[in-house]
Amino acid sequence: MSHHMSAGKEIRLTNEGDTDLWTAIDVETGVASQGETREKALENLDEAVAGYNGAGREPTDAELRELGIDPDENTCSGDLPDVLK
Repeated sequence: MSHHMSAGKEIRLTNEGDTDLWTAIDVETGVASQGETREKALENLDEAVAGYNGAGREPTDAELRELGIDPDENTCSGDLPDVLK
Protein backbone atom coordinates (compact mmCIF):
# COMPACT_ATOMS: atom_id res chain seq x y z
CA MET A 1 0.00 0.00 0.00
CA SER A 2 2.12 2.84 -1.26
CA HIS A 3 -0.19 5.59 0.01
CA HIS A 4 0.94 4.85 3.58
CA MET A 5 4.63 5.32 2.86
CA SER A 6 6.10 8.47 1.43
CA ALA A 7 9.73 9.33 0.92
CA GLY A 8 11.45 9.80 4.25
CA LYS A 9 8.51 8.72 6.39
CA GLU A 10 9.25 6.02 8.97
CA ILE A 11 6.39 4.03 10.47
CA ARG A 12 6.86 1.37 13.13
CA LEU A 13 4.22 -1.40 13.04
CA THR A 14 4.06 -3.87 15.94
CA ASN A 15 1.91 -6.59 17.44
CA GLU A 16 2.98 -7.51 20.96
CA GLY A 17 1.33 -10.93 20.84
CA ASP A 18 -0.65 -10.55 24.08
CA THR A 19 -3.28 -8.54 22.23
CA ASP A 20 -5.14 -8.79 18.94
CA LEU A 21 -4.34 -5.15 18.17
CA TRP A 22 -1.62 -3.86 15.87
CA THR A 23 0.09 -0.60 16.81
CA ALA A 24 1.33 1.84 14.17
CA ILE A 25 3.62 4.70 15.19
CA ASP A 26 4.70 7.65 13.06
CA VAL A 27 8.29 7.91 14.26
CA GLU A 28 8.75 11.59 13.30
CA THR A 29 5.69 12.93 15.16
CA GLY A 30 5.34 10.24 17.84
CA VAL A 31 1.66 9.85 16.91
CA ALA A 32 0.39 6.30 17.43
CA SER A 33 -2.76 4.42 16.59
CA GLN A 34 -4.10 0.88 16.74
CA GLY A 35 -6.23 -1.44 14.66
CA GLU A 36 -7.37 -5.06 14.54
CA THR A 37 -5.33 -5.57 11.35
CA ARG A 38 -2.11 -4.04 10.07
CA GLU A 39 -4.09 -2.25 7.36
CA LYS A 40 -6.60 -0.80 9.86
CA ALA A 41 -3.79 0.34 12.16
CA LEU A 42 -2.19 2.18 9.23
CA GLU A 43 -5.53 3.72 8.18
CA ASN A 44 -6.12 4.89 11.75
CA LEU A 45 -2.58 6.28 11.90
CA ASP A 46 -3.16 8.26 8.69
CA GLU A 47 -6.24 9.83 10.28
CA ALA A 48 -4.44 10.52 13.58
CA VAL A 49 -1.46 12.15 11.85
CA ALA A 50 -3.83 14.29 9.75
CA GLY A 51 -5.46 15.45 12.99
CA TYR A 52 -2.05 16.12 14.52
CA ASN A 53 -1.23 18.24 11.48
CA GLY A 54 -4.37 20.34 11.91
CA ALA A 55 -6.91 18.56 9.71
CA GLY A 56 -10.46 18.27 10.93
CA ARG A 57 -13.10 20.66 12.16
CA GLU A 58 -14.86 21.74 15.32
CA PRO A 59 -17.88 19.59 16.22
CA THR A 60 -21.30 21.09 15.58
CA ASP A 61 -23.66 21.86 18.46
CA ALA A 62 -25.90 18.99 17.27
CA GLU A 63 -22.95 16.56 17.35
CA LEU A 64 -22.06 17.68 20.87
CA ARG A 65 -25.66 17.21 22.04
CA GLU A 66 -25.68 13.68 20.57
CA LEU A 67 -22.73 12.93 22.86
CA GLY A 68 -24.57 14.34 25.88
CA ILE A 69 -22.58 17.58 25.96
CA ASP A 70 -24.38 20.91 26.32
CA PRO A 71 -22.49 23.32 24.03
CA ASP A 72 -23.74 26.32 26.03
CA GLU A 73 -22.07 25.01 29.18
CA ASN A 74 -18.79 24.07 27.50
CA THR A 75 -16.83 27.11 26.46
CA CYS A 76 -13.17 27.56 25.69
CA SER A 77 -11.16 30.22 27.51
CA GLY A 78 -8.46 29.96 24.86
CA ASP A 79 -5.95 28.83 27.49
CA LEU A 80 -4.61 25.30 27.34
CA PRO A 81 -4.66 23.25 30.55
CA ASP A 82 -1.19 22.81 32.07
CA VAL A 83 -1.07 19.19 30.95
CA LEU A 84 -1.33 20.28 27.28
CA LYS A 85 1.31 23.02 27.43
